[in-house]
Amino acid sequence: MPKMKNHSGASKRFRVTGSGKFKRGKAYGSHILTKKSSKRKRGYKQSTIISDSSVDSLKKLLPYA
Repeated sequence: MPKMKNHSGASKRFRVTGSGKFKRGKAYGSHILTKKSSKRKRGYKQSTIISDSSVDSLKKLLPYA
């Protein structure tokens, strides 16, 4: 049986934490930054955990994660 492949787009965007949860970067922090407050832009730098409803579909994209 051949090995399953990861979804290459998903493997670039998501990481697995030590406890097995999926981590992602936040959106909207790359352009049109002049009108956004400094507090808002600082929040975009932080990563966040994937919601429980999305975990099942993400596990299909990253079978070895």
